[in-house]
Amino acid sequence: MAPPSTSRGASRRRRSAWDLTALLNAADPKAPLPERHLWLVRLLEWIRHRAPADPALDVGSNATLTAVLRIRHLLNVLDKHPEHRSHVAALLAAFWREIDVAALLADFGFAPRLAFFNEIGERLRTRLLPHTPATTDLAELFGLLFSDADDARWLRALDEDTLTRLGSLFSEATAAETPGPMGWREPFHDAIMFLAAQVRAVGFSGPIRQRMSASALAGQPFRQLARAAEQMRDHAEAGDTAAVLRDVQYLRALLDACRTAAGTVREHLEEHGVSVDIVFQLDQLFERTHRIEELLTCAIAPQPGAELSRLLAELVEAAARRRSLRAPFARTYSMLARKVAERSAETGEHYITRDRAEYLAMLAKAAGGGLVIAFTTLAKFLVMALGFSAFWAGLLAGVNYAGSFVLIHLLHWTVATKQPAMTAPAMAARLEDVSSDDKLEGFVDQVAHLIRSQVAGIVGNVVVVIPVVLLLQGLGWVTFGAPLVGEHAARHSLETLSLLGPTPLYAAFTGVLLFLSSLIAGWAENWFVLHKLDSAIRWNPRFVAVLGASRAERWARWWRANISGLTSNISLGLMLGLVPAVAGFFALPIEVRHVTLSSGQIAAALGTLGAGLLHSHEFWWCVAAIPFTGLLNLTVSFFLAFKLAMRSRGIRVGDRQRIYAAIRARLAGRPMSFLLPPRAAPAAQAAS
Repeated sequence: MAPPSTSRGASRRRRSAWDLTALLNAADPKAPLPERHLWLVRLLEWIRHRAPADPALDVGSNATLTAVLRIRHLLNVLDKHPEHRSHVAALLAAFWREIDVAALLADFGFAPRLAFFNEIGERLRTRLLPHTPATTDLAELFGLLFSDADDARWLRALDEDTLTRLGSLFSEATAAETPGPMGWREPFHDAIMFLAAQVRAVGFSGPIRQRMSASALAGQPFRQLARAAEQMRDHAEAGDTAAVLRDVQYLRALLDACRTAAGTVREHLEEHGVSVDIVFQLDQLFERTHRIEELLTCAIAPQPGAELSRLLAELVEAAARRRSLRAPFARTYSMLARKVAERSAETGEHYITRDRAEYLAMLAKAAGGGLVIAFTTLAKFLVMALGFSAFWAGLLAGVNYAGSFVLIHLLHWTVATKQPAMTAPAMAARLEDVSSDDKLEGFVDQVAHLIRSQVAGIVGNVVVVIPVVLLLQGLGWVTFGAPLVGEHAARHSLETLSLLGPTPLYAAFTGVLLFLSSLIAGWAENWFVLHKLDSAIRWNPRFVAVLGASRAERWARWWRANISGLTSNISLGLMLGLVPAVAGFFALPIEVRHVTLSSGQIAAALGTLGAGLLHSHEFWWCVAAIPFTGLLNLTVSFFLAFKLAMRSRGIRVGDRQRIYAAIRARLAGRPMSFLLPPRAAPAAQAAS
């Protein structure tokens, strides 16, 4: 009796042979088109099978080598059985005769419409809706044939001998279907012609053409590209090989010129604002020029097996990308994120103090912000006392916050929590080069400056908002015989602001809102610049007629300088008021905890309940929550903004340990540099 392992191996070999034999027996070139396409799908499934039944074809976890061995095994079987080979060849001939190969080469992997959100919808349809093999469009069938992203690996792993044998089988199958000088290369020439026309159309479109450099368009590369592709096809059809080679060189030169011209659009966007749709169109243009280069290589190669295998692998990877929803967002929004971060970085530089004079100025600005927030706090209690429904109470609270933040902005004061999301992009800009010790030390200096600035902002806000609220409460007692804040509202504030409750979680969530407001501000400023609204205010005839030339110019400068700050403050105020109300509608227990507003609320509760509250543990737990609230507001918003800024700049911080070590060394050697400023900024920093 054979050992169990031997009997199992024999069983697997018989099952594997039966699977392939059954598959080859089912190859019917006279079957209906969907059945023939399904046979090809099953053949590729057999090739990529993860657990092959035949040990001779099983190499464990190496699926790539397994697929290559299975292709060799298939070719060996076809060589030994001429009847199977003839059936497979006839089926491939029918496939080549009826399928539109040029559609795969020219259209697959590209957006049917050059609009970003249309492409997102198309990808959703591709992922969610099933595909049918009853089609003559190879671009539609390709996703069924190569449904696994790992197919690209075994396609690239095919050796020259295997590729030659596959080419012989394919030539045998399509010899009668591809008469004429071009032979099987005809769809390649057609696809090159289609792609060239699409590249020309994008290059001639208004948003792209108007942003290109005039010098880059001097040779009219887009106009000549489609003509050159048609001319190459005519020469290939006539069998003029020498002329085709000359056309290929000319086409490649034109493609380089088109890419150079399209590159100037990116330079324009860097300077004048980013459009998501334009960035998306540029990506499509560059990808199409790359596809043309690949098709040219395949069309002129004397032994095209390796080039065709590489092209198929790239098409498989394109299929995987088409199923991804994250890829277009990551690629298309990277440039927008960089622009948003840069706009925030320009603003953020104003929030970083470097010497004692700037530090004292920041304290004064923060004190002014604390003064306004004191009145904002009492206005919030008034809104709560009016008894509106959740939405209207949230809206009024948001308008109260937004109005206060805008007033602080217009008075050139500051709210501490607005700083980190703006300063993070400026910090990321310093990380682009920390290769030398001097530059690393400069970055640590910026960290120290930033922390001092945040401390000054929080201290200035809190030390003013608390006494001002207490003073206003005292005036209420003197004037009305009662505090401005009712006892019920005061006790409710103490219950909700305690460190023992969810205050830390809410403070971290507020940091997310702070980051989102900076993101909205950067986007709004980019939109303002992209659509040239400052120029429209300055030169539009109606504006000039109403305002006058000099006032229109001042308005244009003012809006250009303040659009970011206004958008940031208004969006933050509305989010602080409305997000909890909207979350409550969905039964989500989400609230906001802003360090300055929370300090004002605690002071208002003290003014209502009296000095006896100082002996209450409840009160001191609320006081203890203030530093944690400020810390979480700042760190969460800074972390998110810093991460966005680094990604948008493509920064890879390979020497993070050096940075951390340098910061620890500064903490050990000069800890007070993170809290107190030097008398004057170093000369190099002042020059910067």
